[in-house]
Amino acid sequence: MLKLKLKFDLRRDVVSDILRKEASVCRVKEYTEAVDICILNTENDGSVLYSWKGVTGTTRIGKYDSSTKHNKLLYTFDKQVCVSSCSLNKEETLLAVSLVQNSREERLKPMSKCLTLLIEIHPINNTKVLKAVDCRVKVQFLHQETDRRSVLESHLLLFAEDGYVDLYHVLLSKQEGYRVVMANPERLSKTAERIVEDFCWVQWDGHMQRLYYLTLKEKFLLQCVQFFPNHNCETVLELLLDLPANSFRTVKFVNLGFDHYHTEKPEQELVRMQVFTNRIGSMCVCYSQLLKDEQELIYTLVLVHKDCSKTFRVSLSNDKPPQKTTQLHPLFIPIGYYILVYLQGNFLHCINTRQQEMLCHSLFLTGHDATLGLQCQAADVTVLHSEEQCNGCLLQLVSGRIHTAQLSPAYLLQILRSTRSKCPSSKTDPQRLAALHCLLVYMGNDPNLELKIIEWLCDNVNAFESFDQIQEFILASLYRIGYEKSLGLDKVLPYSSVFEKKDIPLCLLEVPGVFCTTKQHLEAVFKGKARGLQGFWSELHLNTERTKYLDTVPNPRYRSLHIQDDWQKLKSEKRPSSHMNHLEENTKKVLSMVDTWCLDKKLVPLFQEEDHQQRALIGLTVDKLREHLNRYLPRLGKKKIDSLVVNYVAKLLELIRHMLESAWLKHKLGPCALCLMKPGSPAEWSVFHFMFRILESTRSLYLPLPPGYHTLFAVFAVRCLPHHTFLQYIDHGFLQLTETFVSRLMTDLDNSDANERLKFSILKRLPESLEQRICHMWDHPVSSASISRDYVRTLLEKHNKNKGFAFNGRDEPGFRPEFLPLTYLAKVLSDVEAQALNPFEEQENVDAKFVEETALMQTWILLGYEKK
Repeated sequence: MLKLKLKFDLRRDVVSDILRKEASVCRVKEYTEAVDICILNTENDGSVLYSWKGVTGTTRIGKYDSSTKHNKLLYTFDKQVCVSSCSLNKEETLLAVSLVQNSREERLKPMSKCLTLLIEIHPINNTKVLKAVDCRVKVQFLHQETDRRSVLESHLLLFAEDGYVDLYHVLLSKQEGYRVVMANPERLSKTAERIVEDFCWVQWDGHMQRLYYLTLKEKFLLQCVQFFPNHNCETVLELLLDLPANSFRTVKFVNLGFDHYHTEKPEQELVRMQVFTNRIGSMCVCYSQLLKDEQELIYTLVLVHKDCSKTFRVSLSNDKPPQKTTQLHPLFIPIGYYILVYLQGNFLHCINTRQQEMLCHSLFLTGHDATLGLQCQAADVTVLHSEEQCNGCLLQLVSGRIHTAQLSPAYLLQILRSTRSKCPSSKTDPQRLAALHCLLVYMGNDPNLELKIIEWLCDNVNAFESFDQIQEFILASLYRIGYEKSLGLDKVLPYSSVFEKKDIPLCLLEVPGVFCTTKQHLEAVFKGKARGLQGFWSELHLNTERTKYLDTVPNPRYRSLHIQDDWQKLKSEKRPSSHMNHLEENTKKVLSMVDTWCLDKKLVPLFQEEDHQQRALIGLTVDKLREHLNRYLPRLGKKKIDSLVVNYVAKLLELIRHMLESAWLKHKLGPCALCLMKPGSPAEWSVFHFMFRILESTRSLYLPLPPGYHTLFAVFAVRCLPHHTFLQYIDHGFLQLTETFVSRLMTDLDNSDANERLKFSILKRLPESLEQRICHMWDHPVSSASISRDYVRTLLEKHNKNKGFAFNGRDEPGFRPEFLPLTYLAKVLSDVEAQALNPFEEQENVDAKFVEETALMQTWILLGYEKK
């Protein structure tokens, strides 16, 4: 499921270097003794702090720089000590260390189990004792960007197990140009600032300089303190959490280094909790609870940006014997806007925190599929989170390896392609749907990956039982394109067609063994500067407020069915209007955008003809989507909304073109595929079937198609289908007869009996205006007769206007032959024809002699005479 990349290996990157240094100290060629190396902390710049046992009975602390790949010795204790916490300031001039008493050795200090020191590194001439207490103490320097280069100062956070947090402001001074020493060592304790008075759980976010802590009064209250570049700090968020009263028996530290001398039994940890944020403006508070019977697990994701929380109850596997060593709490791993919940040996739940309405958009795996690919127990894995990278890192404390974790596109593609012959398709549909959305929305910027998905669509043309994969491909891809432009579109753009499927039971999209309860409207309060801050807090506050507003609005998400009534009215309009002109302007904007993207794409003949019906639908789609966004997201502004909408519809047409080109290349079709004289090959039949599925999928959602699509589809249809089936496609509305296609049909096909019947059948189904234009292109006696009738009628009507000649149609009851003698009519016709230009001079398929004979015959018929 995960694609792991080794970022740091303690043995490869550190141990080999340490052994060389110890060998140098001992003046031996190779040092083979154990060094007992331990990772102490990871700073926000990616550096790793570690300690090891020196050859002379000392304890050394070093740093691995992830950017230079070099190791550096920071400090050496003249005896072996137990380092439980460690942090280095950004300038690498101060080292904060917490030492704990080892029960097997002498006490560090009478009545003190923990000693916290602040040590100067350049030069090593001063050590200040900050705390000597009987509880655990964690230390962490602030690493803030600042422009105040002239002032030397560092700021240290001290976390005590007694439940308080102090902030130390350490002023530094330079001596002799390079020596950096503390300017006020004797006043450090007096100037310490109490940041938090009481907590039972605390988490440090070094990348964004945030402190999360949990307090319990009547209810559990999660608060966030933001540290600013000017060294001020302020509480910016408060959130009430629904946790059991006895959730934390001991104080919990998260992301504050690794204490190798303090271990707890898993059963003592009643609740495991962690906060994850994403720079695009999302915050997830994840926590899990244990049940007494250990047959199911409960975990909750509080989605602050969605103003809701989701509690999952998962049944654990009963086919395995109980193991006391099994990890009782899951790992929470952030991967972009996904949160992976992993319980080793049971399940892996990849939760979509953006498309959270339905479980089927989150991937749930069990059995052999539910593995991270790590060669260790999950209990030995610690999750490191970086908001800048958006993906979690997995640290294996035993082996000292750090892996960056990403979702594996190859594995997700395997889920799409798996047949699962032992299971009904409906049982695997939720997995396929979740995998498809993850590939399209989360990983959709990779063109090669999109090509593989289209190949899968070509190989699996028939719709699945519970969802239409072509509709999901189109809507999910457009959703990704939209929200990348503006986060506000997340709540108003469609991303799945399952909401439109009223005839499909939602039980087909349920995940077996997973039960979800959703609670709307969190009690989150943004305080102080949070509302006015730029960046993350501004986005999170905006997302939360927008969600609260849209939750009160019925149907805020745009659905293609909104266009249905307007489209039916538009098709009934026969005369041009101002509204039609407005829609045509929308269409021109969209097609001009497509032209800029497709200048080198001439493989499939699309966008090369006028298709008035599709042009009207394109313009109407732009209009309705623009109207929807202006209604629900007016803050974006009309100019930006217009640009977004034009881009959206242009990308829709581009996606369909891309699907057709991929199918064209897959089946190796050439120009001969467009020839009407030959029957279709198996490859052309496959492309025709794929085009029919695209047409079926877009038709039910009222999505426009590229101009030229219906012509291309009709060409494949007339080659691949029997003529009677082809006509049924026309009668049922699946196939639209375009002027381009019918013109080619009339000219390219010969007048064999079968083709003649087909042409007559098509002419019967054409509108009168189109029929008159098409008739001129068919070299056939009936066509010529029709042309002749129209020609004579036109001549007589013109003569009537010029000479006052009274001519009534043959269908009028008042017509009398005695008012129109044959000799007079013949003279009129000859006079008119002598003066008129011959309209058939440039039409090779019309026989002038035949027209004259036909005109005479029609005159006899109109006068009521029979030819003798």
